[in-house]
Amino acid sequence: MIRMTAVRNRNGTTMRSYLDFEKPVAELEARADELRALAGKGEDHALADEIARLDARASQALRELYGALTPWQKTLVARHPQRPHFSDYCAALIDEFTPLAGDRAFGEDEAIVGGFGRFRGEPVCIIGHEKGDSTETRIRHNFGMPKPEGYRKAARLMELADRFGLPVLSLIDTAGAYPGIEAEERGQAEAIARSTEACLSLRTPSVALVIGEGGSGGAIAIAAASRVMMLEHAIYSVISPEGAASILWRDTGRAQDAATGMKITAQDLLRFGVIDRIVSEPVGGAHRDPRTMIARAGDAVASALADAAGGSGDEIVNRRAEKFLAIGRGL
Repeated sequence: MIRMTAVRNRNGTTMRSYLDFEKPVAELEARADELRALAGKGEDHALADEIARLDARASQALRELYGALTPWQKTLVARHPQRPHFSDYCAALIDEFTPLAGDRAFGEDEAIVGGFGRFRGEPVCIIGHEKGDSTETRIRHNFGMPKPEGYRKAARLMELADRFGLPVLSLIDTAGAYPGIEAEERGQAEAIARSTEACLSLRTPSVALVIGEGGSGGAIAIAAASRVMMLEHAIYSVISPEGAASILWRDTGRAQDAATGMKITAQDLLRFGVIDRIVSEPVGGAHRDPRTMIARAGDAVASALADAAGGSGDEIVNRRAEKFLAIGRGL
């Protein structure tokens, strides 16, 4: 569970939210905000130096904290509700976006959003998990946990993209596929497998970017791409740390131990060859500066698409297969 401290200004308006381990930064920034409010009212013109000093201390504390995050702290950052979501990246990076709905078999699942548009002038198919950013939207998007119809929709969109020779961009941010009874009744495992197969069978370049959580088959179903990237503080794992702790020790309180042991960070996964690139985040995480984060992600995607292009459809498929078959070799 993420516990956050909200810092408010003198009018009671929420300004920032902090994770528990960011408490030293929260205290410094709260004090600076209080002094800034006083200075703005003209109560004391000698506060500028103290405000600058506090801001510098807060920035330094933030750099030190984020320069040495533990795997569990990275998990909390990856889950931060104020991180930019699929809808934010799509709105900023994709022009003329046209969403498509439904799996042509059961219904629509808004946990996965997808459609077609233009990325830097070129037509693409874009698919991603959407968690939502308010109570209403989180419920509508099922907190980013897809049901079978979501994966069948993703497979349908990928097949359309393949038919028209369009590259596919996937943005991953899910705790995992929805584990409810109705999802199992409608063939959750089969839908995940078919979506994964659709990824691997694409005869066009594909790029996957983990922007938050990459949870289990719920993530890999749209992440088996020609190039797989992660944001600096994202996580990618076969099960959540809490789930692993529950299975291994029958104690979810040992989630921190599980996070460390499972090697779920971008840095570990790059070393193991599971991903191809890490996209750096602004100091303090993507939620501190979404605009900069989205711009960096766009540059990384453009570079990865160019790198994955070239060759016939068969060659693209074979290169992708070799990439995944090579994972774990030589370790």
